[in-house]
Amino acid sequence: MDVSETSEGDVTVVTVRGRLDSTTAPGFAERLSRTLDEPRRRLLIDFSQLEYISSAGFRVLLVAARRASESNGAIALSGVAGKVRQLFDLGGFLDLFQICGTRAEGIAALR
Repeated sequence: MDVSETSEGDVTVVTVRGRLDSTTAPGFAERLSRTLDEPRRRLLIDFSQLEYISSAGFRVLLVAARRASESNGAIALSGVAGKVRQLFDLGGFLDLFQICGTRAEGIAALR
């Protein structure tokens, strides 16, 4: 898994490439935790290049969303498509997150 981070005004965009599973989830959790420690607490996670997400990955997202909510922040997801979207649907996660079709829509939703 590869993670990159950019800023779009007051929104931090985290792009995830590859697989988010039990091997990569701890590092991703640490990365999100550091990002949520920053003053800018509006976070868009771009999954357009994500190939797979496991239950460990979903747990990281749930913990990050709770933490963002507790600190008056917000998290949105973009690029949730194909097999990854099917996993979100099967796990009942589509209703738990603000999911936007594109990166631009996600940034707009967080502003």
